Amino acid sequence: MNWIRADRKSALRCSLFTLWLAVVATQAMQATRAASQTPVRPPAAPLVAHDPYFSVWSMNDRLTDNWTKHWTGSNQAMCGMAYIDKQPFRFAGPTPDGVPAMKQTGLEVTPTRTIYRFEAGGVRLTLTFTSPLLPDDLDLLSRPVTYVTFDAASADGRSHAVKLYFDATGEWAVNTPDQQVTWERGMKDGLSTLRIGTVEQPILAKRGDNLRIDWGWFYVETAGGQNARQAVLGDRAARNGFAQSGEIAVLDDARKPRRANDDWPVLATTLDLGSVNAKPVSRHLLLAYNDIFSIELMGKRLKPYWQRGGMTFDDMLSVAERDYPRIRLRCADFDRRLTADLTKQGGAEYAALCTLAYRQCFAAHKLAADENGKPLHFPKENFSNGCISTVDVIYPAAPFALLFNPALLKAEMTPVLDYAMSPRWKFPFAPHDLGTYPQANGQVYGGGERNERDQMPVEESGNMLIMLAALAKIEGNADYAKPYWTALTRWAQYLKEKGLDPENQLCTDDFAGHLAHNTNLSLKAILALGGYSQLCSLTGRRQEAADYRETAKEMAAKWIQMAQDGSHYRLTFDKPGTWSQKYNLVWDRLLGLNLFPAEIARTEIAYYKTVQNAFGLPLDNRKGYTKLDWTVWSATMAESDADFKVLTSPLYRFANESTSRVPLTDWFETKDGRQTGFQARSVVGGVFIKMLADTSTWKRWAAHRSQ
Repeated sequence: MNWIRADRKSALRCSLFTLWLAVVATQAMQATRAASQTPVRPPAAPLVAHDPYFSVWSMNDRLTDNWTKHWTGSNQAMCGMAYIDKQPFRFAGPTPDGVPAMKQTGLEVTPTRTIYRFEAGGVRLTLTFTSPLLPDDLDLLSRPVTYVTFDAASADGRSHAVKLYFDATGEWAVNTPDQQVTWERGMKDGLSTLRIGTVEQPILAKRGDNLRIDWGWFYVETAGGQNARQAVLGDRAARNGFAQSGEIAVLDDARKPRRANDDWPVLATTLDLGSVNAKPVSRHLLLAYNDIFSIELMGKRLKPYWQRGGMTFDDMLSVAERDYPRIRLRCADFDRRLTADLTKQGGAEYAALCTLAYRQCFAAHKLAADENGKPLHFPKENFSNGCISTVDVIYPAAPFALLFNPALLKAEMTPVLDYAMSPRWKFPFAPHDLGTYPQANGQVYGGGERNERDQMPVEESGNMLIMLAALAKIEGNADYAKPYWTALTRWAQYLKEKGLDPENQLCTDDFAGHLAHNTNLSLKAILALGGYSQLCSLTGRRQEAADYRETAKEMAAKWIQMAQDGSHYRLTFDKPGTWSQKYNLVWDRLLGLNLFPAEIARTEIAYYKTVQNAFGLPLDNRKGYTKLDWTVWSATMAESDADFKVLTSPLYRFANESTSRVPLTDWFETKDGRQTGFQARSVVGGVFIKMLADTSTWKRWAAHRSQ
């Protein structure tokens, strides 16, 4: 009779596990409601957010309005249906024709999750996309896995027979849909997987901006015990079959390889929830991508960070599935705590803006490992020029890494600093970039390694020194900077000579063109020298620290005289009657430099309030457009919460009302809220700079980090 006792034990364990999952689901939903401070209508909702290639969004009010898309705007479709008491309804995607859409009753975006709520046929369905981008856990952060969770419950007090359908197309694994794909299925550790990828597999072969990945494999996985069925089928056969019968074919479509747009092969999954009552029934899927190699750095192929110890992709999926209940709770708790702090520091509208920026910032980076297993973090300059590791993209996003995990900022700066110290970089100023994503093989912008044409010498040198000073401030030492001291000194000397009154050159706002005598760029140089003085002090170079501190003070005094223009300060030293955002000045306060009197920022803030428009403060007097990140930097200079909100409230309005339905753009018109350019860029991480203004908040978040 031992088999009877074993069976009873198994049943008891199953019951306890089911009860625990119900508790987890309830706690997660409660935390979601507590954390919710989302805009009424995000311009685009992040669904899958991991890196520049694995990044899928809904760019409509309702998930059934259109196909989901890669951040570039190309379709990467998913379809979702519920079969309720033998009646089909759609909850994702615009087809099949004739299948009615469930009523979408809610949409919430939290830092790590996007939650849709639907109702039809007497059933409520909650659909949650969780990309567990928790910055204190780099292993988890680097896993290319998004959880799709389905929670169904009766809405009318009656029992309902419910089956769910979900599919994703081969578009997720191609650059263009005319590329040939093939597919296969697998089973390991109770996990059923479908995967699809190109036949060609051109690993790291293409570089550029408006590109999607066309190597590696896209996976849809489901765990055992969920009454699941999976198959790779043509889209019409899979979707129409489920709509008609609540079932899909058992056998995969055998016609392979074929083009991704040839009868659109889809990775289809059905989940039989059985009889659904008032108590929620929960199921989940894993969406994952194995890119094999992630980045090419100076000719060497780098693997994703999660793989640095030799873990296989199958093993990683097993760990991801095992960790699902715990991760679900961790993400809900993280969202609650972060939203509370954001609201405390800047108000509910500021919290909403940061929430929209959170996953986008991570999704514009790739976390890889060097040959020693150390993390290297590479941003892509999305819809700008496709550059990789652009210094004036790292700089505006730096508050994000400085707040959540300074190790990530080191991981971004290390490849740049190593390159600057190499014989290949022959200039006395910092480089602009490392190449074109995903190939970091040397600068391509402007004159590249050849000449100084269209370089950004003051901009990038100032950026690097300010970021290094900020890193030293939060860590309490300058140990990270020591191996690169030769380059840092060279940049400081350059700024001392060239920084006060910059020559005709580009700054980070290169879309505005060349500009001579740029007062905001001059501010950057002065503050960078102040930061270098702090680095000198922390490394025991007392005389150098005193000398550079005095130099920075003298330059600041000259700046005030040269830039003053009555009620504000000029765009350029030589043009009275002009103005600009002096967003770089924020570091005087954040670094504790105190090189400029408080009256400078006070005067600027007062003037900004007189010239802002419905959707924000223009970048300067020349055009009506602005930059999202820089406006929050400027607002952070305000001494009162009221003034901060006056300048940031229009940005919240922009996020809610802009007709540009793209992942958060950082460059838009302040009069009508329309996108000017750029989208899905990491620079939106700059909106978190307000959190650095409160030292205790900054230290508390930065302390919870992995190295």
